[in-house]
Amino acid sequence: MAALSALLAALLWGTADYLGGTAARRLPVASVLGVQQLIALFGLVPLAAVIGAFDEPRAYVLPGIFAGLAGMVALGAFYRALATGTMGVVAPIAALGVVVPIALSLLDGERPGPAQLVGMAVAVVGVVLASGPELSGRGRGGAMPLLLAGLAALGFGAVLVLVADASGGEGGSLGAIVMTLLTMRLASVCVLTVLLVAFAPTRGVEIGVRRGDLPVLVAIGVFDVGANGAYALASQSDLVSVSAVLASLYPVATVLLARRFQAELLGGVQLVGVVLALVGVLLLAGG
Repeated sequence: MAALSALLAALLWGTADYLGGTAARRLPVASVLGVQQLIALFGLVPLAAVIGAFDEPRAYVLPGIFAGLAGMVALGAFYRALATGTMGVVAPIAALGVVVPIALSLLDGERPGPAQLVGMAVAVVGVVLASGPELSGRGRGGAMPLLLAGLAALGFGAVLVLVADASGGEGGSLGAIVMTLLTMRLASVCVLTVLLVAFAPTRGVEIGVRRGDLPVLVAIGVFDVGANGAYALASQSDLVSVSAVLASLYPVATVLLARRFQAELLGGVQLVGVVLALVGVLLLAGG
């Protein structure tokens, strides 16, 4: 059951990323991000009420707020990278955020296992091969999408660390995890609302969302909530490492959707690089 929940989380996250990147090609990133976060917030409130999560100790509040801010920046950079670059290259790079908690553990005196060391080397080689055309200026969007994907990876990695802290780590309760996710969405929605109110009247910032755009934006938010819930459920099992590895497959869904619906074609070297990057992510997450 845990494995199926983790795979469902990967499918939903990957689909949400594809839809978010596609929507960001015609809508302001802030609008895509804002509606998605608002829908996610509305979805998490009843979930928290049903499982009694509002009675959890408040240790999640501060790290949850910081995680929400880091996640907002990371997701905004990620959507922009997906919108302007090649999704099949951008998604695996952003997934390398798992390196951040590993790097912090190294600074704390821990030593990575053999699988993680191999994963780091494989992932670096994969990213270099996959990014070749973009770095040389021949790919879609040039080097900027890669820089944004790198920023997204750092942000996602920070979120992994902060969420683990806020929810109590592997021994944390489901209620603490849900309240952490809810706090994250509340923080991001509040900041986005303040920015919109502050800059829209003076800078001419437009929301740009039409009624016809709402179904896609709602779907992104619903998929995000569903993925969070599925992964929270999977993480409660004894096979946390297996769940983390399976959930880390989410870029596969993004890559396949981009290939199917946008006819994204990767060169032979790029395709090898994407596969190596994903293998590296799996080794890092499972090590």
